[in-house]
Amino acid sequence: MDYGIGMLSVVPMRAETSDKAEIVTQLTFGECYEVVGRDGNWLQLQLAADGYRGWIDAKQHAPVSADYYKEWCSTQHPRAMDLVQMVSNADVRIPVGIGCYLPFFDGMSIRVGEERYQYTGRASNPSSTATAAQLLKVANNFLKAPYLWGGKSIFGIDCSGFTQLVFGICGYQLPRDAYQQVSHGEEVHFVTQAQPGDLAYFSNPEGRITHVGLVLEGQQIMHAHGEVRIDTLDHNGIYNAERKRYSHNLRIIKRIHF
Repeated sequence: MDYGIGMLSVVPMRAETSDKAEIVTQLTFGECYEVVGRDGNWLQLQLAADGYRGWIDAKQHAPVSADYYKEWCSTQHPRAMDLVQMVSNADVRIPVGIGCYLPFFDGMSIRVGEERYQYTGRASNPSSTATAAQLLKVANNFLKAPYLWGGKSIFGIDCSGFTQLVFGICGYQLPRDAYQQVSHGEEVHFVTQAQPGDLAYFSNPEGRITHVGLVLEGQQIMHAHGEVRIDTLDHNGIYNAERKRYSHNLRIIKRIHF
């Protein structure tokens, strides 16, 4: 069995073995994975953090040992908190974005395999218990980030990538997709009882959960829709004041307890 780690800022993981295929998610710097399939110059990965699968170009594979992979999986790693910062050693400089993993960070450097890389930016504290205020402070970093299907970086993100990244930075691992995330937390029965930091889920006409956003104060919601933006939330759903119409139909609100 082969294992690897993201050694680039962000790598597209695709539904099929083609550069034209749908991006289903992204592999970000510092994120470990297992290689579960091969097809020519393509590798199928399963991400260690959320179990999500997709195909990457084999040229973007950075192998690590089975021992390193197991150690990575059993450790809670800090995340990069600067919008963009450099990880570097004497030979290479790698730009990393907010939310990227900092494997085995000791305050000055990270460890990938046997190599050490310097990191001088801000990092999250994975051992702390996040408050709603901390969640919203992290989320505010992503305002105006452009929407990208399958994206989970400041330069392109989808609705569930946004919520997964915000909660991940604060120490809580959500699944990748909205329909998976909705299984977490305790139901909030009325929108008037929602609190900042709750997650609101929205369904399509067939009743399938297709969208998620982060509840703010004053019946507002932050979500990725064209961009990471703030709109009004009520018992019907999300109201876009610019377009003067509802963009999403509310299905359920859940509260995560850290």
